[in-house]
Amino acid sequence: MTNPLEQEVARRRTFAIISHPDAGKTTLTEKLLLFGGAIQLAGQVRAKGDRRRTRSDWMSIERARGISVVTSVMTFEYDGTVFNLLDTPGHEDFSEDTYRTLTAVDAAVMVIDAAKGIEARTRKLFEICRLRDIPIITFVNKMDREARDPLDLLDEIEKGLALSVAPMVWPIGQGKDFAGTYDLNSPRVRQLEQDPAGVPVSGPDDPLIPTLVKPDTFAKWRDEIDLVKDLCTSFDRQAFLEGHLSPVYFGSALKNFGVRDLLEALIAYAPPPRDQQAAGRVVHATEPKMTGIVFKIQANMDPNHRDRIAFMRLASGKLTRGMKAKLVRTGKTVALNAPQFFFAQDRSIADEAFAGDVVGIPNHGLLRIGDTLTEGEDVVFTGVPSFAPEILRRVKLGDPMKAKKLREALQQLAEEGVVQLFIPADGSPAIVGVVGALQLDVLADRLANEYGVPASFEPARYEVMRWITCDVPKKLDEFIANNRFSIAHDLDGDPVFMAQSAFNLNYTLERAPEIRTTEIKEMHKPQ
Repeated sequence: MTNPLEQEVARRRTFAIISHPDAGKTTLTEKLLLFGGAIQLAGQVRAKGDRRRTRSDWMSIERARGISVVTSVMTFEYDGTVFNLLDTPGHEDFSEDTYRTLTAVDAAVMVIDAAKGIEARTRKLFEICRLRDIPIITFVNKMDREARDPLDLLDEIEKGLALSVAPMVWPIGQGKDFAGTYDLNSPRVRQLEQDPAGVPVSGPDDPLIPTLVKPDTFAKWRDEIDLVKDLCTSFDRQAFLEGHLSPVYFGSALKNFGVRDLLEALIAYAPPPRDQQAAGRVVHATEPKMTGIVFKIQANMDPNHRDRIAFMRLASGKLTRGMKAKLVRTGKTVALNAPQFFFAQDRSIADEAFAGDVVGIPNHGLLRIGDTLTEGEDVVFTGVPSFAPEILRRVKLGDPMKAKKLREALQQLAEEGVVQLFIPADGSPAIVGVVGALQLDVLADRLANEYGVPASFEPARYEVMRWITCDVPKKLDEFIANNRFSIAHDLDGDPVFMAQSAFNLNYTLERAPEIRTTEIKEMHKPQ
């Protein structure tokens, strides 16, 4: 391979970590960054005061509740490979943000608690990955604690997720007897708190192995190895890339064990930046012209500067600092004067970036989720959705003098994707929509702490919201006029119908068969 662009693209790995809360995702993230040299001290992802160089959980509500509610982006390098790690929210109320994040990755690491197995949130995130054919590497974490039988865990993954599994290493013991792992493909024993490269052996019957572990542990492990060879699937990279098979690794993120295996698996097996589907054509990662899609907006990451960052996944080509790009939605030109690489809160100027990289673009409300930037072509990427909210609320303002400030704050937070904002056609106060109740807590927290607008929420008289369209513009106008008190417009000005109940929605639509409704809206079409 002689083309410098192709070489750079080939060494990118862009992946997400998905898991149920408390499976050890934050700890694993920290240890991956430790290996990548991005932090020098284990514990810095959660360290306090002067020792904290970075952390992936940065919002005050996250620190207070010990959960992730926004997506962090971290770029680091290991063994000649550039990793873009997207740490997804673990709480189910933030599924929309997570879904958008998973539109920006080429692979995922699924973290499973060895004692709990497949949990509800893991299952939901896996289904999103399956919808997008994202290949998944499985990491069974916390093997140094009380854990279920490894064969039972593999069986649960296969049956519960309908996913073939191929163990790449096998644990030697578990809980207090966990001594390390045996590499099934390149025979070697890796021991806890020993040389991470491990000790090469000739196979499971090598006389060296019994000298490395307890007799009881060895006897049980030896029986398991025979079962694994008889019962488990061999690794097939093509099946992995198609999303049908997952290589499985065992370890303990807390003890920094198995993390190197994971990084090396991402290098060896995970795909480099994949081609991206756009309206009208497929965009190839190695095309010379730069294209990118905005999948996340985050404001006030640095409260001192009141900044606003659009996170863009490069889909093709090369981005150079100072270049000009076309915002396809509006046709305007955007100067990329200060693109940034992120490491949670920390950042550095990106003089250049390549397909697969995630860069932050400072802007003042110009960019939105779903926007496409190009070097001139009117190409629009598909697959970045907005979902109909499950909870609708009116915002109750404590200080009427701050009404204008509230409108500005809600506009910015809606552009970020924190909430959806709907402006009723009858002139009544704005309505916010969220997927889960925790999003309202986050909204209240950010309104108070970042914008100085304390607010509460009260029920709206609506329970159901749908986007509405019609092939005949006149018919749509008539429907809007006849249902004015149930019509609102979203952030893009698109009309929505709000109903007091599902029955009311169906009743109204039965009398207007020409009107189509949808729960999912594609973002954004060119104007």
